[in-house]
Amino acid sequence: MEEVSLYIHIPFCRSKCFYCDFPSFAGMEYLMEDYIKALNIELDKYKDYIFNTIFIGGGTPTYLSLKSIELLAEEIGKLNIKKGAEFTIEANPKTVDREKLEKFKSMGVNRISIGLQSTDDKILKKLNRPHSFKDFIDSYKLIRAAGFDNVNIDIMFALPDEKLEDHMKKLEQVTALSPEHISCYSLIVEEGTYFYRLDKENKLNLPSEEEYKKMYEETIKYLEKNGYLQYEISNFAKKGYECRHNLVYWNLTGYIGAGLAAHSYINGRRQENTRDINQYIRGEDVVISYHDNSEKDNMEEFVFLGLRKKQGISKKIFFKKFGKDIYEVYENILKKWESLGYIIDDNGYISLTLKGIEISNYIMSDFIN
Repeated sequence: MEEVSLYIHIPFCRSKCFYCDFPSFAGMEYLMEDYIKALNIELDKYKDYIFNTIFIGGGTPTYLSLKSIELLAEEIGKLNIKKGAEFTIEANPKTVDREKLEKFKSMGVNRISIGLQSTDDKILKKLNRPHSFKDFIDSYKLIRAAGFDNVNIDIMFALPDEKLEDHMKKLEQVTALSPEHISCYSLIVEEGTYFYRLDKENKLNLPSEEEYKKMYEETIKYLEKNGYLQYEISNFAKKGYECRHNLVYWNLTGYIGAGLAAHSYINGRRQENTRDINQYIRGEDVVISYHDNSEKDNMEEFVFLGLRKKQGISKKIFFKKFGKDIYEVYENILKKWESLGYIIDDNGYISLTLKGIEISNYIMSDFIN
């Protein structure tokens, strides 16, 4: 049986954050059980795989009703999960309790990723987060008391009205809790979100580009000084606690996506599920698109995703995968960015420098044509 990773999408939330463009819904709790039943039908198709990592994301998976969690747990119990597999579930404050946490443990969850975003209650309100910092602390304590010893905290920076000192205070408060992993993302104003509308109306007071760069640089310094090594553009971990599931994406290895709007990449084929929740629940034409990657597609994705990692792209692995030296394919692009000091070729790896990371999207897009 083939070994792959599994992503499961749960699209329900208590409220919609103003920056969020993920396929998620508030006020549709009445569809939870029907959705899980449809999801279980899809999961049933994947019994011939062995899963080495599982990630339940959203939305807010921990917002599911206990009945829905029990239905999902029953189906997950039928899957072939490799011994020692990393099994993550995303959580939000005020959506976990002792009973739910015990259920997650019994179904094999061994890693929890909890969304905080900011420790400042005023900023949390601006983001439309349905919790306070105290709510987060209460939920974090519950998670620890339930015996979870691999916890990620999600935070954001370059938020509306946020200054460098606000962000540094946030980092101090988060590291004081000693999570095993910290994800630190910069705010991206995505089209279709409430923040996008505010930004178009010049009502979103965001930090300048210089302030953003300073926040990012200080984040890396501060977290590394406190024992969190950067292993990807936005991810930092204590030694041995890097997220194995996310590395699957960045290393371009196989994964299955189950649920609404989920994506899969298996044996060079990409597929995408419908974003229409009613269509998904009906089970009609759940997969809406397939794309068989060409070798060119795979090379571009390997480079694009690999540059997200702090270590970068292994020239040896590139040759092993594609039978070509990376410079044979991308010499002009690589030499251009190397000469400008944005990319470095060192010890068998090609990686972004700090100033390269700051314009990473622009550099990575250069490899796709």
